[in-house]
Amino acid sequence: MTTAPPDRDGSAAVVTLDRREGPFGEVVLRRRGGHYEIIANGCFLMDTADGRSERLLVRAALDELDRTGPVERPSVLIGGLGVGFSLAHAAAEPRWGRIAVVEREGAVIDWHREGPLAAFSAGALDDPRVEVLHTDLLEHLASPDVPRHHALCLDIDNGPDWTVTDGNAGLYGPQGLAALWDRLEPGGVLAVWSAQPSAAFEEALRAAGFTDVTGREVVVARGVPDVVHLARRAR
Repeated sequence: MTTAPPDRDGSAAVVTLDRREGPFGEVVLRRRGGHYEIIANGCFLMDTADGRSERLLVRAALDELDRTGPVERPSVLIGGLGVGFSLAHAAAEPRWGRIAVVEREGAVIDWHREGPLAAFSAGALDDPRVEVLHTDLLEHLASPDVPRHHALCLDIDNGPDWTVTDGNAGLYGPQGLAALWDRLEPGGVLAVWSAQPSAAFEEALRAAGFTDVTGREVVVARGVPDVVHLARRAR
């Protein structure tokens, strides 16, 4: 464990709790005051300070499914375990049936099973509906054995225009969107978290054949709002 001095604005010292090298580079868990942060390859991913937009990612997908008629026991795939807000929100909703969460970093899974992030996933990893898949999302989508879902909720980057690793960019292009389309049930909903709105991504969704493309924003303390991009596979 290492501790950095307090920030110049007088905020709490940053404590590095774990640092690991994995197949995709370095991943770090830090504590800043009472909050935890995940850093990947030096890029800030997320923290536990405010989970509104991560919860919205799942809630908006279910709302969109309801808009055209409720689906009985819909299944959802969450791309990225992160600090656990999205998974915990899904597990707290009894209407969801099967809940799969894909996380490529073994360290992140460990921090939820045995570390301080367990408080934020709130026991969801032990929910019998939940399956934790330790794999890369792009590889998972490419597998012919992957079942379809009624909702895909993705939060693996800071957005379509700000990826954590270069390889993730393919997810938001024609091939990646075609793979996402294939893994959705007809009428299913794709929800993608972003740290900023992306008009280009919305156009790419339409070009890939998705309908009902829209965005739900969450105002943040500083900067542009977080946004959840929503789109539907036509029935």
